[in-house]
Amino acid sequence: MSLDLDRNPVYVIGVGMHPYQNPSSTPYVELGLTAIRAALADAGIAWGDVRAAVVGTALVAVASGRPMLRHLGSNGLSITHVENASATGSTAVRTAIAEIVAGGADVALAVGVDKLTPRPDGFTASGRPGLGNDVIVPVTDFALFAEAYMGMYGVERDALAAVAVKNHRNGLLNPNAQRRESLSLAEVLASPPIAGVLTKHQCCPVGEGAAAVLLASEAGLQRLGIDRSRVVRVAASVSRSERPYLGAEIADKELTRTTTEIALRAAGITPADLDILEVHDAFSIEELAYIEAVGLAAPGEAGAGVLAGRFDIGGECAVSPSGGLISMGHPIGPTGVGQIAEITAQLRGEAGARQHPGARIGLAHMLGVGAVCVEHVLIKD
Repeated sequence: MSLDLDRNPVYVIGVGMHPYQNPSSTPYVELGLTAIRAALADAGIAWGDVRAAVVGTALVAVASGRPMLRHLGSNGLSITHVENASATGSTAVRTAIAEIVAGGADVALAVGVDKLTPRPDGFTASGRPGLGNDVIVPVTDFALFAEAYMGMYGVERDALAAVAVKNHRNGLLNPNAQRRESLSLAEVLASPPIAGVLTKHQCCPVGEGAAAVLLASEAGLQRLGIDRSRVVRVAASVSRSERPYLGAEIADKELTRTTTEIALRAAGITPADLDILEVHDAFSIEELAYIEAVGLAAPGEAGAGVLAGRFDIGGECAVSPSGGLISMGHPIGPTGVGQIAEITAQLRGEAGARQHPGARIGLAHMLGVGAVCVEHVLIKD
């Protein structure tokens, strides 16, 4: 379903991050507050100006937002908590947008925060969902898909490794990235194998961090006197779940294709219009699959495009200019919010050394355990 953003426009007015990092002793409250305060400063507004907050966490305990947000002041705003696996942060953003579209708030916060330790008030961490005996872990699933994809299209291992080389190169330029290192194709291929053809540097790290996005309606912009030169319009917000896909290479790719078609149609654009694409590249094969599903390359040709530099910063479309999940990291709750923050910076022309020239339109794509897909199209008018 796509939210009606034509009659009820919603804008990103501020973004903030706590850098993604390896697990540490830093409390989740500090992670989240760092991102929120940065977003408030970026928007130039006060906490009291915010009317609703949506908190996305997948690994921290239930109802974690209140112990965190109380440090900013108790102002009676609406607080909602969401969890949607890897799509948790994207769902938090979509829920905040829906709150504005429905008229419940003219300014809303979406914040994602996660870490692997219990929260400080004694509640235990929710932990990870268990897997049944007949369920394989995601890395094995995608390693099997990688083997099938390579065999089907005659793609070599270099194409998968090139995704990791590109994304590590981008992440090296991103101060918020968890894994910042320059790697050659040979080094990626020689890194320890995790499953099948997927090596360590082709798989995302899971650490901790936070990301925050502030959104506003037209009324919110006017009430707060927001500088329109820096706002970015949300042109589409779409959420879909999987269904049977007969003959599909892999359900995640087909779910991405159908969700993207709805998102691009709602935004009134085509794949060729995209300047920035942030995808759920938890494993290198995923980026190739989703580049094709979005419509930027024909089936089996995304790898050649990566090797040729088509999807580099400065290429036809910058794919994962943040470094993607592979380099920026995948702390779960913040990941989808961080994608919105990256695209906003790119469309404002504020991405620094990783700036893609002339960026005006971006698409953020996230999957949650392969069963759900949440996408947002952002446009700088």
